[in-house]
Amino acid sequence: MNLELTGKRVLVTGGSKGIGLAIVRAFVAEGASVTTVSRTSTPELEATGATFVAADLAEPDGPRRAVETVLAADPRLDVLVNNAGGGIMSDGSFTDPLDGSDDDWIGTFALNLNAAVRTTRAALPALLKARGAVVSISSDSALRPGAAPLPYATAKAALNAFSRGLAEKVGAQGVRVNVVTPSGTRTAIMEGKDGFVAQLAAHLDMDHAALVAAMPGQGGMLTGALIEPDEIARVVLLLASPTMPSAIGANWLVDAGAMKTV
Repeated sequence: MNLELTGKRVLVTGGSKGIGLAIVRAFVAEGASVTTVSRTSTPELEATGATFVAADLAEPDGPRRAVETVLAADPRLDVLVNNAGGGIMSDGSFTDPLDGSDDDWIGTFALNLNAAVRTTRAALPALLKARGAVVSISSDSALRPGAAPLPYATAKAALNAFSRGLAEKVGAQGVRVNVVTPSGTRTAIMEGKDGFVAQLAAHLDMDHAALVAAMPGQGGMLTGALIEPDEIARVVLLLASPTMPSAIGANWLVDAGAMKTV
């Protein structure tokens, strides 16, 4: 299938590892010109040949300055992928009914919601000119808020609402806005020794690897296995492709059947 992405100019946030890195690799393989923004680069990202721009998107002015840097090199932008996100629990959060302090909530929203809103705002004039696409990476915790820290789940739910509302405002002008919602995916959040699941395992006095192995089944994923980042990337490519002009305002689940609603 020709997705008509050759030569398209793509900006991916948080592309140095995990799902973001898989998305960068997938666009590069399709012949796109890819730039990624994150705090730091990695050898794996450097191996893709993508352009790297260092920025902290959780800072209020970080997204605007990053997008300005990207567009200074080439004012055209066809696709924006809002992938940057994540976070960890602070000390004491596991015993707090709200899963964290005010600072925890502010920091989680800064990275998981505000960064996407601000990056989209800065990139939107170029996207309108190109009649491009925005794809944001959410989480099934937005639909099942008991399955993840409450600040993270709430921020991702807000990202879903933002994306759907923006799709209504800019769809008629040629910019398609969509969301991809993964369930448990093989990333550092799940498997990293400093990730959220490692923190959860320590809190529960469980072996980290055993908890990771049990989570897909406990979460209702019918495959019984974590999703590979490459699978998420393939869905992003499809939603970004100009061959899908009627995919607007959608939230595509990639969850191995974890959501049980009709």
